[in-house]
Amino acid sequence: MTTTKQTQHQVLDPSLLGRPVHLLHIFAAQLRDDLAQTMRLNVNRRYWGGFQVDEVGFSRLEGNEIRSRWLSFAAPAGQIAFSLERKVLLSVLNYRYGSGAKSEAKADGTAAIDESTVRVTATEERLAVVLGQQLTGALVGRIEANLPRSDRAPDAPAEADADVKAVPGSHPPKGTWAITVTVSEAAGGAPGRFWFALDKNLMTDVLRGLLRDRDNGKKPKPAAPLAQRLQVGLVGRLASKEVSLGSLYDLQVGDVIPISLARADVLLEDSRLFTAAVTEHKGKLCLTSFEDAE
Repeated sequence: MTTTKQTQHQVLDPSLLGRPVHLLHIFAAQLRDDLAQTMRLNVNRRYWGGFQVDEVGFSRLEGNEIRSRWLSFAAPAGQIAFSLERKVLLSVLNYRYGSGAKSEAKADGTAAIDESTVRVTATEERLAVVLGQQLTGALVGRIEANLPRSDRAPDAPAEADADVKAVPGSHPPKGTWAITVTVSEAAGGAPGRFWFALDKNLMTDVLRGLLRDRDNGKKPKPAAPLAQRLQVGLVGRLASKEVSLGSLYDLQVGDVIPISLARADVLLEDSRLFTAAVTEHKGKLCLTSFEDAE
């Protein structure tokens, strides 16, 4: 019995051909540093003082795989959907306000908040908006910082932590580009995640910023003047001597033809352009002291 093995091949998205998707890891590394810096700011440390950013990565949403509640923030150049795992939100809430959420001990001795025992409150919902504004502002700032100044939105800042406005949100559609950020508590708590989903305009800006970085190392050098680029062949005639035809036929192997080496002629095809002195340099004959031929 013959069995055939089916191989799954990656399907190319025609809309991404020619775009620097392979450089998204560069943006992810930049955003990781920006988010870590944002969390360390004095105004944000009261919320994120016990957290660190572990990983940032890009992916495409396949459906409703992210079950957390989504918020939407309006940036100068587009819309960003934001979602935060509730266990992270509750940990921040507990750290900031001492909400008294019940915890259960884990095998490593740390405590994890039991989400099922904590009801959703207005304070929790407001905190989600505050955290979303902080983190989304850092993302918008990074996108704008990577763009050429001429491509930035008129009212957009060029630094991180840009102001964004919260608007009602819903789960992003399938195929949307999403940024997954993994964070963990410095004390050893379980890692959690939050997500950014970018609309087409903002994703285009992300790729445009990466394209600029890629092309910076490939900028063509200014063309040299035509006189410097035009190649011509010069012939140096070191010496010439006239002999009779009879003397030429009488020459034998080993005979010496006496000549006097004066200035050489420099020719372009059959035209005599210069005369030059003949010198020796490191075992090679060279021409120097060029003068225009009369």
